Amino acid sequence: MLDKIVIANRGEIALRILRACRELGIKTVAVHSEADKCLKHVRFADESVCIGPAPSADSYLNVPAIISAAEVTDSVAIHPGYGFLSENADFAERVEKSGFIFIGPQPETIRQMGDKITAIEAMKAAGVPTVPGSDGPLTDDIERTMKIARDIGYPVIIKAAGGGGGRGMRVVHTEAHLHSAITLTKTEAATAFGNDTVYMEKFLENPRHVEIQILSDTHGNAVHLAERDCSMQRRHQKVIEEAPAPGITPELREKIGGRCAQACRQISYRGAGTFEFLYENGEFYFIEMNTRVQVEHPVTEMITGVDIVKQQLLIAAGEPLSIKQEDIKINGHAVECRLNAENPENFMPSPGKITKLHVAGGPGIRFDSHIYTGYEVPPYYDSMIGKVIAHGETRESALKRMHTALSEMVIAGIHTNIPLQLELVIDPAFMEGGVNIHYLEKKLGLQP
Repeated sequence: MLDKIVIANRGEIALRILRACRELGIKTVAVHSEADKCLKHVRFADESVCIGPAPSADSYLNVPAIISAAEVTDSVAIHPGYGFLSENADFAERVEKSGFIFIGPQPETIRQMGDKITAIEAMKAAGVPTVPGSDGPLTDDIERTMKIARDIGYPVIIKAAGGGGGRGMRVVHTEAHLHSAITLTKTEAATAFGNDTVYMEKFLENPRHVEIQILSDTHGNAVHLAERDCSMQRRHQKVIEEAPAPGITPELREKIGGRCAQACRQISYRGAGTFEFLYENGEFYFIEMNTRVQVEHPVTEMITGVDIVKQQLLIAAGEPLSIKQEDIKINGHAVECRLNAENPENFMPSPGKITKLHVAGGPGIRFDSHIYTGYEVPPYYDSMIGKVIAHGETRESALKRMHTALSEMVIAGIHTNIPLQLELVIDPAFMEGGVNIHYLEKKLGLQP
């Protein structure tokens, strides 16, 4: 077992990792910025090291400082959580070359899956369905590109090979706009990702976002933990997630999940990961793989009983998976609402001091958060301050429990998006199940 690890993150995921470590008897080192010295996990960790000033570039993205913290505390591994350096192949490589275990996939796997073109090629080779597209990067031959677009059929979408999080993409509805869209996307991609390679895919008009959670060890074992629906999004940022996804049959789940597990075996994947798909008209289309733990992992844990973070730690320690595919059963339904420190009407961040906190409880309710009464939400980082997860025997009961929990939740001193979440969980279309990825933006008037 890993003796001591550095938790190279902050907030709720850092606390989540610390709790998993405690269950496994692993000592923890919390690295933190000057602004985060009062975070819960910093107080609870066995040791803590300040790695720089508040800005992320000087602290949580400061690779030498993080590795130095591991060295001075005699740690053996580094857990990156999500965001920050979690999918940075160069960081994973530096960690391993410095003699530490990176709790995640091998650097070459992160690099392969981080490039959307090579990721799609790997998925095709493994039999995972992909979106019809250019089957590789677009060249300077505009006539060839136009022919590809005609063969695919408009609308198409131009995507940056190194993009992610909704950045580096542009939808094209007519041939007249194709060349300018490619030029603009290449320019943006070069600036944002240092890589101007772009490719083309069919643009699906009304898809859902459905993803498959997997676990894969270093002994050739891989399992899937069913799917999540993350279609309730605003500007490509997830707002509500649920598991299992409404309308997915057990047969389809086993088919697509099995292919994802097989893909993991083929690429020698290590750790936890998520295959993200667009789902439309009963078909799955691979879009990317996240090579880390997801924000929304709790809904999967609630319906399967599998602790995904503990499994990450065990896999990193070289242990074989203790669960087989036939051991994984779906129990009920789970919904997660992300709580953000933001104005629910204009979505502006709302940092400040939390003057009062009352956490909802009751059957099936889980609250993953680092906040407490008196905690000062800093202005330097992502606005998410916690996640409410509700589990029930049915989707209807999970949604009712979520509405009750949100109604009871009190976070005073700052604005939060609780009013919006309260509205969404009783929205008739959402309650029916199966809304597409554009639904929330249309509801909020962010789309024509």
